[in-house]
Amino acid sequence: MGKLIGILVSLTLLLPNLTYAQEKGIGFGVILGEPTGVSFKGWTGYKTAIDGAAAWSFGNESSWHFHADYLFHNRNFLKTKKGNLLVYYGIGGRIKGEKKSRVGLRFPIGFSYLFEKAPFDIFFELGPLLDLVPSTEFGITGGIGIRYYFE
Repeated sequence: MGKLIGILVSLTLLLPNLTYAQEKGIGFGVILGEPTGVSFKGWTGYKTAIDGAAAWSFGNESSWHFHADYLFHNRNFLKTKKGNLLVYYGIGGRIKGEKKSRVGLRFPIGFSYLFEKAPFDIFFELGPLLDLVPSTEFGITGGIGIRYYFE
């Protein structure tokens, strides 16, 4: 378990360096919901990104929560006159620290609105879960948020 946490923390520290020079840069902001905390997103290409959160879960047992996802964006699904409304989906992992920590997979789906003349996005996301450790369980997370992008 300690090795897995070390790998995830190392990847998180390296991701900003890998994505900073991409089309939209890297964004930092907040996510409100289950969980609530700090959100980031780094564009790796025109239609792909890596996002994640370091947050607090207010479920039955309050605990910290960390997730990271690889996302695919559909830029043509919903047309808008201004800005860009993206539909996205992906796969990722999560760790939730409780009395017995949980480790599992996430399958996020959501909408992200990129403003035309401002370095912000707002998003709504659902994250179906398949926890694998300490036992196999299904669940769901979700939230709304906003991020500011540095290019």
